[in-house]
Amino acid sequence: MTTTLEVRAPYDGALLDTMNVSTATEIEAALELAYRLYRDRKAWIPKPERIAILRRAAGLTRARREELALQVALESGKPLRDALIEVDRGIDGIELSAECLRHEAGHVVPMDTNITSAGRVAFTQMEPIGVVLAISAFNHPFNLVIHQVAPAVAAGAPVIVKPSPKTPLSCRSIIEIFREAGLLEGWAQMLLPLDLDVVQTMVSDPRVAFLTFIGSASVGWKLRSHLAPGARCALEHGGSAPVIVAADADLGQAVTRLGRAGFWHAGQACVSVQRVFCDNSVLDDVVHGLSRVADTMITGDPSKIETEVGPLITHAEVARVADWVSRSGAQVATGGKRLGDSTYSNTVLLNADPEADVSRLEVFGPVICVYGYDDIDSALARANSLPFSFQASVFTSHLDTAMKCYRHLDGTAIMVNEHPLFRVDWMPFAGARYSGLGTGGIPHTLREMQVEKMLVWRSEALN
Repeated sequence: MTTTLEVRAPYDGALLDTMNVSTATEIEAALELAYRLYRDRKAWIPKPERIAILRRAAGLTRARREELALQVALESGKPLRDALIEVDRGIDGIELSAECLRHEAGHVVPMDTNITSAGRVAFTQMEPIGVVLAISAFNHPFNLVIHQVAPAVAAGAPVIVKPSPKTPLSCRSIIEIFREAGLLEGWAQMLLPLDLDVVQTMVSDPRVAFLTFIGSASVGWKLRSHLAPGARCALEHGGSAPVIVAADADLGQAVTRLGRAGFWHAGQACVSVQRVFCDNSVLDDVVHGLSRVADTMITGDPSKIETEVGPLITHAEVARVADWVSRSGAQVATGGKRLGDSTYSNTVLLNADPEADVSRLEVFGPVICVYGYDDIDSALARANSLPFSFQASVFTSHLDTAMKCYRHLDGTAIMVNEHPLFRVDWMPFAGARYSGLGTGGIPHTLREMQVEKMLVWRSEALN
């Protein structure tokens, strides 16, 4: 059995650290400690103290911004310029969690409106749901963990985090920051099991009240089926983000925004631009424009500030993307080749086979597929033909076209003249159908980690 894990940089394979793999004994101890803290209501962290801890954690993160960003770049391959933004988002997410505690609470339930409710008042308050188990992904190793840990701290729920084994260093840093900010031992813990069966055992433990999972759909749906009765979950999977480019779109803005949103972090984002449906009257211009963006972006060492596109997370992923492109049946407008063991060229494909993997599945690589259409209804039908439903977008200058796409595109968020990768951390961020379950975003995650508990008070003085 493997007892240690080597954490290596995806770009050049450099050894970053060696970490211990969590044992069954350690997992049991972590669950028991978290559950004991939750069951002891006298030990719950008062709201003012939670706010203070979150604010101190934000300050500590801000002071270490550059070193944390470099760690993100090295362990995940995200270019340093984007890793800095990721850490800034993490700071904002911590502060937002504290703000939510100041402004969001329960509500008054109307009473005294009929004979049954006469002489009564009722209101609700929020309590932590219980032990939170957070399973995170590699592509945003700092901000994704913040989205799971900071709301749990705000809710007053003990949280156990299992980061991706490819990127555990950022998670460890976050736990250390919260500990340094005053969060007592047991309220935020990190575990690093490698065996999926062990993870499944953790998920099914009746002491787990809420599962927050960010990762592949096949794993997420399987884990959900093993939750104990009464446990809730939020699943964030992936998509195959569709974009409609109408004949009247401002192409100067559209191609730049779409190109950068398709190749950002080498396409390793759940709402990365992947399928672009263009009116045939502008198809050539869009393909040429996207190709120019692809060819001018700098691919290379993610630790260098000038790099715009880094490596894929593993060499196997580079091989998979290369295989999918080779079998796409598409005209390769640009790219379509490996640049090395860890990097793949920014690639624009024209009219890929609708049955090819690049057209049906989430590529999770620097590949944008462009398809022509004559009738927007057919484009909408093709955009909606997959089981994914997440974020989508339309580029147009016509109000009715925008509203038609908003009405008919499958998705939980439709962007107009903006790419589907757009996100701020206070908005709802949710995959539907195969793409996930529940709603992310700091305020929404905080609510899901709480229980609304009602008090009904009958008093003769109210009659």
